[in-house]
This record gives sequence, structure tokens and C-alpha cells, in this order.
Amino acid sequence: MYSMSQPDPVRLEIFKNLYQFIAEQMGIVLQNTAASVNIKERLDFSCAIFDSSGLLVANAPHIPVHLGSMSESVSSLINAEGNNIKPGNVYLSNNPYNGGTHLPDVTAITPIFDTENKQIIFYVASRGHQADIGGITPGSMPPHSSTILEEGIIFDNFLLVNKGDFQELEVRNFLLNHSYPSRNPDQNIADFKAQIAANNRGVQELLKMVNQYGLETVKLYMQFVQDNAEESVRRAIDVLKNGAFIYEMDNGAKIQVKVTIDRENRSAKIDFTGTSTQLNSNFNAPKAVTQAAVLYVFRTLVNDNIPLNAGCLQPLEIIIPEGCMLNPIYPAAVVAGNVETSQTIVDALYGALGVMAASQGTMNNFTFGNQKYQYYETICGGSGAGIDFDGTDAVHTHMTNSRLTDPEVLETRYPVQVESFSLRSHSGGKGKYVGGNGVIRRIKFLEPMTANILSSHRLIPPFGLHGGEEGKVGRNWIKRENGTEEYLDSTATAEMQSGDVFVIETPGGGGFGKSS
Repeated sequence: MYSMSQPDPVRLEIFKNLYQFIAEQMGIVLQNTAASVNIKERLDFSCAIFDSSGLLVANAPHIPVHLGSMSESVSSLINAEGNNIKPGNVYLSNNPYNGGTHLPDVTAITPIFDTENKQIIFYVASRGHQADIGGITPGSMPPHSSTILEEGIIFDNFLLVNKGDFQELEVRNFLLNHSYPSRNPDQNIADFKAQIAANNRGVQELLKMVNQYGLETVKLYMQFVQDNAEESVRRAIDVLKNGAFIYEMDNGAKIQVKVTIDRENRSAKIDFTGTSTQLNSNFNAPKAVTQAAVLYVFRTLVNDNIPLNAGCLQPLEIIIPEGCMLNPIYPAAVVAGNVETSQTIVDALYGALGVMAASQGTMNNFTFGNQKYQYYETICGGSGAGIDFDGTDAVHTHMTNSRLTDPEVLETRYPVQVESFSLRSHSGGKGKYVGGNGVIRRIKFLEPMTANILSSHRLIPPFGLHGGEEGKVGRNWIKRENGTEEYLDSTATAEMQSGDVFVIETPGGGGFGKSS
């Protein structure tokens, strides 16, 4: 017989899968009901469930950078609103200084009350990347923003549904009443409604679970699932060694990390002291993003099938000096911190632990649009080789996990053509195990639009490890209709005319070990 302090292993497995399954159900509802290509086609969203104190219990395998940071958003809501949270309320949050990642990633948070509507027993949340949330460029991923205010509209625990009543007028006014308003509030509102629907599915399923097993058991196993994740991470730490790494970025900033393993306590200290101070560019990563990157790396070192959750953080002490680029102070710009700097943090950590060469280290964020159209995509590349494996060609790596829009859908919804999309051969680093290849993506414009690229590793190559060679750097360029070629920096904005082709060549991953 298993006591209340000791989980039944069979029940633990059942509950672990049930929690994850609920988050997956939420994701299916969100995908099916969303309006934007971003959420519906590219699957740039994440859903998760949390305990009553806002700690992450389980998530679907969606976007890692969202998942490790969402609990900060839920905690900030609890701290700010606490006793004001009523049954039937839903809140919106995207504030990077309160658990958000960057402004396009907007989180809808729904509290779940007990049957008497007296106390909150759980929370569910869904985070979706909005196609446009205002800011100085269409698509809200400006390459050259210098403050958060230029990146779009900040929702800070905004009351989206008040006791069951959707606040359409209030949210529409909020989206439009801004120095850089949203370009498509109808689409924002449609996606917010889809997020509410996804959360409602989570509420229904969790209450069904409570009905079946009893509240005490459901809460108890939430704790056991977190404890199990904690123990799994401690086991992974047992085999790690101390290490340090410095990784420079194209903009000259550097990320410095030192990992110290405490054998006795089976814990690890991850210290980012020495990292560049906060930047005037938008490559600052909010603290929640840095934490998400660390959480992701340690979760990937675990072989067991566990949900990423708050338990994974217990054995980790993370030191991020305030005012450095990984823990910036308002109003620092952060739009690239979430998508680019997060990747550098991950690779630097793998470098410090000596387990894996650098992956492409960028999401190759490509946005284009005008007042009528706004589109955003991230583009795959090569992953790094490791201790006993080759890297993979043409995959999304590490902190992103989204799909590319099908060419048919892209060409139906937008005045562009996918001219070609191919592997970039020989771009992965050589070694005993070789790095994965990047890709070449060519998009032809059929009417004038503003295009933006926000990328990394156009100057600094992804590193190889233990004698493995580096991956090839990426390239961004435009072939104008008249045949002239224009080469662009890692971050650039360009005015595209009809017939112009935007070409993105993504980096390869680094190799691991000397070639024999």
C-alpha cells in the first residue's frame, strides 16, 4: 500500500500523462479555433496547467521558451490581483518584466475555482504569438527597436473576461489607443477568443479529473509529478562536471556562464556573472526567458519521460546579475532576446557542460507586411552534433518548436511566392559526428511590402566541440527584380517591390569530436 507521502508508481504515471494530455487537448482547441496563420498553421503557441500557487505542473510539448517562463506570468497575476480574482475571469499578460517573453507572445490565464467557487484550486494558461501587436514595424518584430514601447502594446494582467463577460470594447480600445497601435485588432480579438476556448477546455478536463479522483488526490499527484521531475533532474546532475563557457554574438555582446556541480546536494549552480550589460538593441532577454533556457537544457539531459515543470528548477540555483542583458531593467527592448539570445544561452550552457556543439543558434525571424497583411515565420537550420550523434538537417532547434506555414496556405493568404526551399549542403561542421545542414529559403514578393529579418550567426559561426569544426554562418540577401543583389546584416529592414526575392540562408550546426 502506498502512503500519502509516497506515490503509487502506476498512479504517478497515469496522472503525469493525464496532466500532459489536458494541456495537449487545450492546444488542439487553440489550433482549431484560432484565426491567424501564426497560431493555426505555424503552431506558435503553448498551453500548460499550474497549481494554485502558480507553479508549472505540466505542459504539452509546445514551444520551450514559452513553457519555462509562463509560470512567472501566473505568479505575477497572483501577486498583483490575489483576492480580486473572481470565478469567470480571464486575464491577458505579455509584460516581459512580469514573466512575459516578448510582446507578440500574449498569455491568457484562467483561474479554476472549487465547486463552491470559494477558492482557486488550479490555473490554466495559453500563450500565443500574435501576428501583430503594434510596434514600429508590421509583425511586431522590429529589428531596430531600442525600447519596449517601440515593440508594441503591453498587457499587464489585463481583465479580458469579467465574470464570464468578454470585454470586447475595452480590449479593442486598448489595442488601438497606443502610439504604435495594433494593425489588425479583429485578428487579435479572434485569437484571444481562441485562447479563452483553449483554457475553457483545460478547466473542463481538470474539473472532470477532480470529479473522478477527488480534489485531494489530484492536488497530491500534482506535487508528486513535480517531485518526480526534481529527482529526475538530480539524477541527470549526478553525471555532470563543472564547466564554463563564453559565447560571443554577432553584435559583440557575450554570454558568460559557469556551471558548478554540488555532488553532496545533487544540485547545480548556473552563474551568468560576466555577461554583457543590458544593450541598447533589442537582444536583451527578460529574466523569465533566461530561466526558461536553463530549464530547457536541464530537462533535455533527463532521459525519463517527464513533463517540464517547476520541479525541474528545484535543484538549480540560477544567478543572473540585474541590469545585464539576461535580466534587463525596464524599458529595455527585448523582442530578439526571446528568439535569438535564448538560443545563445542554450548553446553556451551545452558548451559549458561539454555535451553538444552549437546548433544554428537563431530562429531566423522573418516578418513582412503592410497595413493590410502581417506575417511572421521562423526558419529551420542545422542542429549541433553531440557525444554520440550527428546533428540534424533543417530542423527548428532548442527554444523554438514551430512549424513553417505550408506554401499553399502562405501563397493563398499573402501576395508572395515561395520560389524555392532547399537544404544548404555542406553547411554543417565536420567532425567524428557532423553538424546538421541549414536551408535556403527564397520568398518572392508580388506587391510592395516592408520585410524584416532578425537573425544571428551571420558573423560568428556556431561552435564545434572537442575538435569538431564550426557550422557555416547564415546569410541574408535580396535579389532585386533588375538582377542586382543586396547583402544584409544579421538584423535588417528592407522595402520590397513586386518581383524582388528575399533570400535567407540559415546556419549549420557545429561538429563534435575530431574526424578520423
